[in-house]
Order: sequence, then C-alpha cells, then structure tokens
Amino acid sequence: MQLNSLGLDVKKTENLVKDLNNLLANFQLYYQNLRGIHWNIRGKRFFDLHPKFEELYNDSQEKIDLIAERVLTLGGTPLHTFEDYIKAGKVPVGKNVHQDEAAVTLVVDSLTELLKIERVILDESADAGDEGTNAMMSDFITEQEKTVWMMKAWLDEKI
Repeated sequence: MQLNSLGLDVKKTENLVKDLNNLLANFQLYYQNLRGIHWNIRGKRFFDLHPKFEELYNDSQEKIDLIAERVLTLGGTPLHTFEDYIKAGKVPVGKNVHQDEAAVTLVVDSLTELLKIERVILDESADAGDEGTNAMMSDFITEQEKTVWMMKAWLDEKI
C-alpha cells in the first residue's frame, strides 16, 4: 500500500477525491436552487422564507468552499465548471419555483440527495482512516438532518 504525505492510502484517497467532487457538483446545484427560490419566492410566507433561503444559501456557499479545499488537501482538483456540475448532478433542479411548499419540498429533496452522497463518503473516509473528511461529513450530515426535520415539520410531514 502506497501512502501519500498525509499518511493516507493513495488509491482510497483518489476515490475520496472523486466522491468529494461529486458532492461539490451537487452542492453547487443545491446552491443555485437556493438562490432561485430566494429570489423568486412569493406569497404570504415570503417574509419567513426569503431570509431562511438566504441563510441556507450562505451556509451552502461555505460548505462548497470547505469541500473544494478538502479536495485540494487530498491532492485533487475541485470541479469548477457548470458542465461538470450538471454531468454529476443528482440534486433536482428547480426552475421558476416561487410557491412556498414547492420551494421547501425542493430543499428537502435536494438535501436528501446530498445526504446519500455524504453517507457514502462518510463510510469511505472511515475505511481510509481519513479523519478530516470523516469529521466534515459527520458535521454536514448532523446539520442537514436537522434542516430536513425542520422543513418536513414546516410541510406538516413526517420524516
């Protein structure tokens, strides 16, 4: 087994970089969804949802940077084109979403996809002994599970 300068298995690290880039691409799509629903939300819940969506897109922007920097830390190159993002995309794309329930459902559906990707990375990073990636995924998952719960509660739906 060949180790890199971080003491991690080179092959396992390459796989993590691939999956982190997949997460990065999907986070970029999620971010664009959040910008769109922030800009386009209308109706009686505007004053509640408009700032909430801004909070979520600011948070996702920070996470995007953390993911890209982790890719670099592991020796990879972060994806950075819309072509790459769309090719890797699993997160649903919301276009012209302005109705409150549709917007919140888009957030839940997007986070559900991100959580699937993050859980795969969590397992892989644990197997690789990559505590940095593992801790980041654990933090993301904990926070996003709570957001899904809150959004589902807002929708009056169970988890």
